[in-house]
Amino acid sequence: MPYKPANLYDADRKIWSGDQFSNYFDSHLSIGEIIFEEMRRHPQLIAQISATENTILTRAELHANSMRVASYMRSLGLLQSDVVGIIGRNTTHMLAVAYACFFNGIAFHSLNITYDQKTIEKIYNITKPKVIFCDGDEFEKVRAATSELDVKIVTMRNHPSDSIRIDEVLATPIEENFKAARLEQGNDQTLAILCSSGTTGIPKAVTVTNSRQILAENYHLTTADVQYSHNTLDWITGLLTTITSGVFSTTRIIADNPFDPAFALRVIKEYKVTWVIQPPSAMALMINSPEFETSDFSSIRCYMFGGSRASIEVQQSIRSRLSSDCLHFAYGFTELGAMATINFHHDLKPGSVGRLVNGLKLKIINDKGESLGPDEVGEVCVQNNQFWSGYYGNEAETRQIRDSERWYHSGDLGCMDQDGFLYIVDRKKEMLKYQNIMYYPNDIEGVISEMPEVLEVCVFGISSDIYGDEAAAAVVKKLGSNLKAQDVIDYVSSRTDSKYKQLNGGAIIVEDLKRSANGKTNRMANKAYFLEVKKRS
Repeated sequence: MPYKPANLYDADRKIWSGDQFSNYFDSHLSIGEIIFEEMRRHPQLIAQISATENTILTRAELHANSMRVASYMRSLGLLQSDVVGIIGRNTTHMLAVAYACFFNGIAFHSLNITYDQKTIEKIYNITKPKVIFCDGDEFEKVRAATSELDVKIVTMRNHPSDSIRIDEVLATPIEENFKAARLEQGNDQTLAILCSSGTTGIPKAVTVTNSRQILAENYHLTTADVQYSHNTLDWITGLLTTITSGVFSTTRIIADNPFDPAFALRVIKEYKVTWVIQPPSAMALMINSPEFETSDFSSIRCYMFGGSRASIEVQQSIRSRLSSDCLHFAYGFTELGAMATINFHHDLKPGSVGRLVNGLKLKIINDKGESLGPDEVGEVCVQNNQFWSGYYGNEAETRQIRDSERWYHSGDLGCMDQDGFLYIVDRKKEMLKYQNIMYYPNDIEGVISEMPEVLEVCVFGISSDIYGDEAAAAVVKKLGSNLKAQDVIDYVSSRTDSKYKQLNGGAIIVEDLKRSANGKTNRMANKAYFLEVKKRS
C-alpha cells in the first residue's frame, strides 16, 4: 500500500519535504475572490443548514447576505488595514460576516466566547477592531471590555435593545457592481487573526496569511459533500471549514449550541455528513455517549481530528463505526495557518500524526539548533516559505517562534521515523524531571490509555522536595465502568520497572478533563484540580 502524501528526505541537511504544492486556482486570486466567484457558479445549491436555528440558505442567499454585510462595512469607511472583531457561536449569519471580511480584504479577529471581560479588553486593545460581531449573550461583557475603543457592536442572536442587530446590517443595500476587493498586499496580506492556544497568560493574536496552504489535502471536496464541524471561528479548524465550504461549494451543517455528543451523532446521521473535523475531546465524549453504539457513520468519507492526542482506544472505537478507512490524525498549529501532517495509514503507523502535506518542509532539532536524523527526538520545526505577519503587535514573540530562515519552532517534541512519519512526543516545556531523569507526561499517558476502561487521561508533575516531579493523573473512565484510581496506579506499576515512570503522585477519577477555551487538555488546570481534590480528602 503506497504512502501518501509523499515525503522526500535530504540526508545531508536532515530535512524532510512534502510534495510540490499545486495551485488549482489563479495564484493571484485571494481566498475572498475565489469564494466570491465559486458562490456565483452554484447559486441554487444549499450552502448552509443550521441544525439549531432551523434555517437553510442557498449559495445565492448566502452570497447576497455576505455582500450586504460587506457593503455595511464599506459604508462605515473600513479600510483593508482595519480589523473586524468576532465573538460568537455558529449562528445563521456568522458565515456571511466571515465572507464579508474576505470579500473586503479585512482581517477579522475572532475570540472565544468563554473569554472573560479582562481578557477581551487586553486582546482587543492590541488589534483595536472598528466593529465587533458578537452574540447578545456576550454583549454587555464585550461592551464593557471595549468601552475605551471607538467600536460598533452588532449582535448575532438574543439581541439587547440597545445593540445593532444583524438584521439591520442585512438591510444594507448591496453596493452597485459589487466585486470582491483585490488585496493591497497581495496574498501576503493577513486573512484572519486567531488566538494562541497557550494555557497561561493572555493569548497572543496570531495572524493567518491569505494563503492556499489552508486548502491542502481538501481538494477532494465537491458539491456533493456535507461538512460538519462544531468549532467556531476562533479555532483554526473553524476557519478551515468556513473556507473550504466556500471554495468547494459544499453544504455546511452548523449549530449554535454547546457541543453535545448525542446531538452531534444525530447531526451526522440526519444530514448524511461526509466530512467531519473534531478535537479528540469531542470524539471521547461521543464514545462515552449511550447513543454511540447505535450511531450511523455510514455517510462519512473523511473524518479528521487533531489539536491534541487521541488514544488508540478512542481512535479504534470511532473507526469501528465508519464504513471506510477514513479516520485521519492531523497535526498543525495556528501560527502555521494550516495542517502540517496527516496520517492516512492508521493500521501501518498507529500513533503517528502522519507525513508532510504538500508544500512544507520539516526538521527535528536539538537544544543546540542542530538537525537530527530519523528516530531522534527533538523540537519539531516546519517551514512553508510564505510570508507571515507574526503575532499582531508583538515582534518579540514573533521572533521566538519563527527564525530568520522562516522555520516555525513549534515547541513540540517529536521524531520522524525511517518512512517519514512524524510522532509527537510531548510539549517541550512540559518535560518533567524525577531525580534528575527527564521524562514526558505522554510516556505515562500512553500506558494508561491502553486500559480498556479508560476514555481520556491527563498526566502532570507534582512537585516533591526529594524527588522533583512526581507523575500524577486525572482519568476519565468509560460509561458504566467501575474503574478506581488505585486500578490505574497499579496498572502503570505493572507495566514498567522504572521508578520515575510510575504514578508516584497518585491518580483521581474525574467526569471530564479541564480544558482551555479551544478545547485542548489543560495540564495546569488539571493539576490544580488534582491538588484541590487531594487537599479536601
